[in-house]
Amino acid sequence: MTEVVHNRRVTIGVDTHLDVHVAVALDERGVRQQEIHVPTTLAGYRELERWAVGLGAIEVFGIEGTGSYGAGLARFLRVSGHRVVEVNRPDRATRHRLGKSDPIDAEMAARAVLSGVATGTPKAGDGSVEMIRMLKMARDSAVKARTQSLNQIRALLVTAPAELRESTVGLTSGALLDRCAAFRPGPLNSPAAVAKHSLRLLARRNVRLRTEARELEVEISRQVASTAPDLLEAFGVGPDGAATFLLTAGDNPGRLRSEGAFAALCGASPIPASSGKTQRHRLNRGGDRQANAALHRVVVVRLRWHAPTQAYLARRLGDGKTKPEIMRCLKRYVAREIHGLLCPSESAVGVLDQGIQAA
Repeated sequence: MTEVVHNRRVTIGVDTHLDVHVAVALDERGVRQQEIHVPTTLAGYRELERWAVGLGAIEVFGIEGTGSYGAGLARFLRVSGHRVVEVNRPDRATRHRLGKSDPIDAEMAARAVLSGVATGTPKAGDGSVEMIRMLKMARDSAVKARTQSLNQIRALLVTAPAELRESTVGLTSGALLDRCAAFRPGPLNSPAAVAKHSLRLLARRNVRLRTEARELEVEISRQVASTAPDLLEAFGVGPDGAATFLLTAGDNPGRLRSEGAFAALCGASPIPASSGKTQRHRLNRGGDRQANAALHRVVVVRLRWHAPTQAYLARRLGDGKTKPEIMRCLKRYVAREIHGLLCPSESAVGVLDQGIQAA
């Protein structure tokens, strides 16, 4: 029996949750072996690893949710020297046919890896890009809350007493915040006093959030400049856009097998949509939409200020292309250039101008 275990090669599938992870092991023939439930703690991760090692030689761990509930387990196993593959949840057809339970989902994760359906390498999440991610999340929430507070101020003024409303007519956003922050409501015994009190609180909240967002922007810029200085040198790429591209690639951009894979991850690659005698492609609506938006902003800046891009636009307009079609082509070129900057050993830097000139 010991010899059989030593010769067995196992694939582990893990269904992850907030408090408990469920793992199922398959041998090299796809035969189900055992399952285990472990807590989402360091001791639980060690217990899962010991259990897997006791079943035979480990081929790979297939983990659902490596960017959320499974992030800690994926990092632990990768540091321990195991190969980890990211697995998407089963589709609806599979769940309708086999049912839904944690062991079933874990087994489906293992089978997806064993069959070669799941092959993606998860983000490392243990370096400077992870730090940028956390800073950017805090900054984005501060900006969102700041915008919300300003909208609430304007909404309150719509129904405020006429005298108060008229005192703020025509003010810019900055002047409006200063005016509201300086209100002295006095005793809260009238609608006007309560309106002033509420407006003052919202205005002061907005000012605090603005300061917080600026401090975070400075730190994000510093982290980006330290992590990928070449990325900031690309025309039209600022600290926020560079941070977005870094988050899309992760701490281990080498996991992206090609520049085409990065473009698909950014939703900037066309998708085949052919059937029968019809041969065509459609717009990719998938991928990281934040990265896609960052590509769009870069293209807009280059169309305004970048001479090679402007020349490309004029040439393709002469070929009968529409501006949206040309912008989609430019986004693909920018994705290729960004991938070259993120993975300089795999792609040539400066391919955008070369590609535009050759197109």
